[in-house]
Amino acid sequence: MGRFSLPEQKPDNLDSPVTAKAMKYMAKAQVAIFRLTGGRVGSTWRVGAGFRKPVPTLLLDHRGRRSGKLFTTPLLYLQDGEDFVIVASQGGLPRHPQWYFNLVAHPETRVHLKGRRDVPVTARVAGPPERAELWPRLVELYADFAKYQAWTDREIPVVVLSPRP
Repeated sequence: MGRFSLPEQKPDNLDSPVTAKAMKYMAKAQVAIFRLTGGRVGSTWRVGAGFRKPVPTLLLDHRGRRSGKLFTTPLLYLQDGEDFVIVASQGGLPRHPQWYFNLVAHPETRVHLKGRRDVPVTARVAGPPERAELWPRLVELYADFAKYQAWTDREIPVVVLSPRP
């Protein structure tokens, strides 16, 4: 393990309530700073594998499948033509993130990018052949995705966000 890399084995405290709360507040801070600066700050991820190779970040709006409440989550993304590809890794935790279930229930949504606001998109989960094509590109973008997949028994979903007119 290098100075700025994640361990090969899943950390014991990754699935703790304290870690979940810390991740939640860090995400809220990133959303606020991204919005305040129009993405000049907060539009790249520089943690873990992103320290030496920063990764682009977008803000994903998603509607709660039960509450109907609007949430915003910062996520790493891969540009694939006009599409934005995101990963429901949740840091290798054993369950999918809430935003994933919300997108499955309400696929019509918006993303916010540096210099661009309110891009309407439709979300869909990549099927097995498409995921197999995208996964190596996602790992190349952010090497820690491979560690997250190794840390969990679930197959981490890949979600494609296609712009709408």
